[in-house]
Amino acid sequence: MAGSPANRDRCTMRRFLLVSLALLLTGGCGLAPSAEERAAEDARDKARRVGQQLYSGRVRAAQDVAHLAGDIDGVEVMRVSGTTTAGDGAGVVVRLSGTSAQGRPSMESVTVVRCFELRFSTGSEGGDEPRDVECPAGEPLVFESWPKTPEIPDERLRKALPLVPRDGAVDEREVREAVASLGLDPAIHAEVKAENGVVGVLLRVKPYMNDAFDCTLARVAPGRTDVWSPPRIQRMPGEGGCFVSSALHPLRPPH
Repeated sequence: MAGSPANRDRCTMRRFLLVSLALLLTGGCGLAPSAEERAAEDARDKARRVGQQLYSGRVRAAQDVAHLAGDIDGVEVMRVSGTTTAGDGAGVVVRLSGTSAQGRPSMESVTVVRCFELRFSTGSEGGDEPRDVECPAGEPLVFESWPKTPEIPDERLRKALPLVPRDGAVDEREVREAVASLGLDPAIHAEVKAENGVVGVLLRVKPYMNDAFDCTLARVAPGRTDVWSPPRIQRMPGEGGCFVSSALHPLRPPH
């Protein structure tokens, strides 16, 4: 009979199957995201990693942050806003691609291109989440090469400095002439100082976008001439390892 319990159960099951099929075809609530959605999330994850990689508590120029982003493989910088990361910070719009497999039966991959704005501010901890934005028109920004840091000629300095006999006297003028003979780049700061029969030499330059100085020290004393570079921690601004006094009175290496 049409109204029997068995018939009613069959009708209920049929309606359930039809509703399930409709949800499957229309991407209903609770179903797995589509391949395009997964690809878009892949692009977002990449943007998040870029932001984490570039985040710093230091104040940096907005153009420098954008340049650093453009140096990362797969990242295209489309726009830069702001001046520095201080205060309100700087914004960098990056264009990235994301990929995901469609699944069976084709197993082909889907690739999407998305743009995100990354905010960098010394006032935020760890950086902000990427914000979806419309991709700006035009080509990605092109940055000039980073400024080159002149190299300190350690070996030439070692060869130029005098070797004074143990019972001899160090001539400060001779040391100064040895340093002058190197023809140093004007960006390299040089100092020579004599004290108690010993002459110290400092050669120092600050690389662009680097916290630590490039620094070479030399100490000319009767019976011994030494040339060395202090450990990185001693070459940081504010530390005591990169002054001519450090050549005359070498610091102990950090533990």
